[in-house]
Order: sequence, then structure tokens, then C-alpha cells
Amino acid sequence: MADSSSTYLTATADAYDAVADLYADLARDSLGRLPLDRAMVAAFAELVRASGRRRVVEAGCGPGYMTAHLRDLGLDAFGVDVSPALLDIARRDYPDLRFELGSMGALDVADGELGGLISWYSIIHIPPAEMPAYFAEFRRVLAPGGHLLLGFFEAEGGPVVEFDHKVTTAYRWPLDELAELAGKEEFVEVGRMLREPLEDERFRRGHLLMRRL
Repeated sequence: MADSSSTYLTATADAYDAVADLYADLARDSLGRLPLDRAMVAAFAELVRASGRRRVVEAGCGPGYMTAHLRDLGLDAFGVDVSPALLDIARRDYPDLRFELGSMGALDVADGELGGLISWYSIIHIPPAEMPAYFAEFRRVLAPGGHLLLGFFEAEGGPVVEFDHKVTTAYRWPLDELAELAGKEEFVEVGRMLREPLEDERFRRGHLLMRRL
């Protein structure tokens, strides 16, 4: 279990609280123009449904638009985030869904309870040295055979690198290294997607779909 009191979590929460309304406005309709990204999420949802365990968490849910999308794909989805201001927006916009304040490194979920976990551009704020503890927590809450989907900024073949994210400190990851870290916590890769940046995007986007052994 990752340390839920770590200073970077407080810094991340404070940074997103300060720009919550602006961030929510920018993020809310972002999936609409991303067919490849939606395809990865749809594949995740289909695999989770087929497993018979439809309960999933969006770890780092922000304003909740992805949690709602997962609900629309037939999953029993709830969201967790460190930012109270973003959670207020999520609860206002999606009053039928459950959103909880907390760290995705210390989820208030029983061992093996979930059929799926998605972290959509939220692991980007985790310092690289802390990442193994998060994968251990993801493994803990997922049932055997449960699925994990990660969305993140890709490092273009280089090492993990910090970059000037507009909200707070963030990192770009090479696909292979992230998959290797997950493999040490009993995750096997199902598939991956590397997308080139759109005209108004700076970096390539990485997506990893994995299954817990």
C-alpha cells in the first residue's frame, strides 16, 4: 500500500483544487474526439463484463467523466480522487455515481473485490520510485483475472522523464518499463496502444491493458 500521506499527494490535490473548474471544462468532452482511446476503454469494459465481475474503480477520477463513461459501458463504476474540488464537480455532474476522497495507492476496497481498475492519466503524477507500491495496491484490490487499464504520456522510447505539466509535477513513461513494473506484481499484458499526438497535443499517448494473474 502506498503512503496516502505523502507530500506529493497533498501538492497534487492542492494544484488540481486551484484549477478544478477550468480542468473539468477541458476534460469533460475529451473522449469525443479520441476514437483510439475510446477503443481501448471499450475493450477493457468488454473484458470486465465477460469476467462476471462488473465492479470497477476509476483511480484518480478527477471530474468523473470517465467513471460515467464506464457506467455507460455497462460497468458498476465508482471513482476515487485526492482533489476535493474535482470530486465536488463529479458529484454535481453525475449524482447517480459514487465518488470518494482518497489516494489510489490506499484504496478503501477489500482484497480481490474488483473486476477492473482504470487509471486514466492519473499515474502520471506518481514519482517513479513510488510506482511499484501502486501496482501492489492495484493487484491487491483486483480479483484474479481482473483487468487494469492505464493511460499515460509516453516517453518516446527514452527513460522516465519529468515534464512541465500545466497543473503539477508529472512524468512520461516508456511503455516497456511500465509493463515490466506491472509484471513484477503479477500482471500480464493483454495489449497496448501507442497513439501519436493530435495537432494540439505535445506528446505521444501510451495505453496498457493488463490482467491480474
